[in-house]
Amino acid sequence: MLRTAILYLSHRKGFQHLIMNLGLSRRLALRFVAGESLDNAIAAVAALNREGARATLDHLGENVNDPEAAARAAAAVMTALSRIAASGVDSNVSIKLTQMGLELSEDLCLANVRQVLETARRHGNFVRLDMEGSDCTERTLALYHRLRELGYDNVGVAIQSYLYRSQADVEKLLAQGARVRLVKGAYNEPPSLAYPHKRDVDDNFLRLAEPLLQHGNYPAIATHDERIIAWTERFAAQHGIGHERFEFQMLYGIRRDLQRRLAREGYNVRVYVPYGDEWYGYLMRRLAERPANLLFFLVSFLRG
Repeated sequence: MLRTAILYLSHRKGFQHLIMNLGLSRRLALRFVAGESLDNAIAAVAALNREGARATLDHLGENVNDPEAAARAAAAVMTALSRIAASGVDSNVSIKLTQMGLELSEDLCLANVRQVLETARRHGNFVRLDMEGSDCTERTLALYHRLRELGYDNVGVAIQSYLYRSQADVEKLLAQGARVRLVKGAYNEPPSLAYPHKRDVDDNFLRLAEPLLQHGNYPAIATHDERIIAWTERFAAQHGIGHERFEFQMLYGIRRDLQRRLAREGYNVRVYVPYGDEWYGYLMRRLAERPANLLFFLVSFLRG
């Protein structure tokens, strides 16, 4: 119920305006966001690299409503790719297709994403397509498959374990040799499309992780759940799956102790590093995921 309410508020423009103009909200956002500038983000990635972790830069934003905004978003990602190359940090990038213009025109979105991929290719880098709400799932996967048909092999995609359809999607992606990022999912979905209970979401995560670890192309196990991480460690050891064949992924500012521990033990760890001034939607999804995050926010609010 609480998660549903927070995700509902994430789409309310009036509440968004209020929250984004509260100083404490900005301070809380900076717990999960590397900053509002690319300079901040590059510095955060460099710090993570020193601790043994790689990164994925995410220029925040989604659901753009005009072609010029989509073009600016694509340009921002291309600038980030150039800065990654120039600075020498170890990072790739992640993009949302609604930020690239998916809701305006699939052809427009495809053209913008191809520009990003061409820039990434010139720099020897990789681009992940984030998965958004279920209304975008089929279009995101269709565009991903189109990109592969066009010869782009420096692109991967995320799959959400809370969706019933994900098993069939994973099977198709495995056959294509896709690089898959497995996540639980952070959007508000109806029970007709998604598992409503956390236990079932977790169980499906493990069901999807098994074939990805055994047969996948360097899958990303994206979770902070220590039970799932321990299961992954055991499963990999039992099936002779070396550390070099997969990576753990986590979010910036969450379970830094766990990130460092896994890196020290020789696992590949990648931290998802969001940045930019469009942090409201991202913050609300982080609050919805963990009651402890919301408690931190409320205590900060009451203290003024």
